[in-house]
Amino acid sequence: MSEINVRSRNADIALLLLRIVTGAIFIIAGWGKLTGIEGVQGFFGEAGVPASSLMAWVVALVEFVCGIMVLIGYRIRIPALLLALVMVGALIFVKIPAGWSAMRIDLALLAITLSLFLIGSGGLSVDNRAPKEPAAA
Repeated sequence: MSEINVRSRNADIALLLLRIVTGAIFIIAGWGKLTGIEGVQGFFGEAGVPASSLMAWVVALVEFVCGIMVLIGYRIRIPALLLALVMVGALIFVKIPAGWSAMRIDLALLAITLSLFLIGSGGLSVDNRAPKEPAAA
């Protein structure tokens, strides 16, 4: 096996690990919000999030559904970008005012989701297993 193939395989495994952990984090966070939505709505209202009741639902659904999409590597750029936007909102409304120790994990998740947006899902993903569309004539 050539060095290029080994590097490519290692990159695919690294992206899979990132997707599994990141996807699981967002699935769990989203499920927690969905099952306790009233509390999330109240918290968002106290934090000054505009349209807090609606945004609580949006954030919960984005975290849960996009977390699943990231985990399996399906159309990765769309969910990764949406999750990055959720992290920006969390940083602006909650984490930055609370200080560095409160925002470390959110910054890491922002960097990971932006990286997945830029790089893609890798070879070990649903996207890579899906049939390729024929080239336009």
